[in-house]
Amino acid sequence: MTDEDDVRRLALSLDGVEEIESAGFDFRVGGRGFVWSWPDRANGRRVLRTDVAVLYVGDEAERQALLRGEPELFFSTPSYEPFPLVMVRLGKVDLPRLTELITDAWRMRVEA
Repeated sequence: MTDEDDVRRLALSLDGVEEIESAGFDFRVGGRGFVWSWPDRANGRRVLRTDVAVLYVGDEAERQALLRGEPELFFSTPSYEPFPLVMVRLGKVDLPRLTELITDAWRMRVEA
């Protein structure tokens, strides 16, 4: 299973990536976010969850495919509904799959 150190290592291995200062992790390419730690709300306060990554997935079809196809790995919240983003539980995703997800998110932002 994976953690925030894996996210950081994978994201920073990609061309043109910058890490934005954060209490968790936040990676961008060309000024566009592609993976960052989930800003959860707990007891009315914003808490950055480094055990969950928010991933850019490009479009609604891909978002729905991930959410419906692998609900043990992916989820969303009402505030994320209008966006092509999913949350992935790092403790449940293996390294090869995380590598694929982060690389795909980066590629979509670079090619857009």
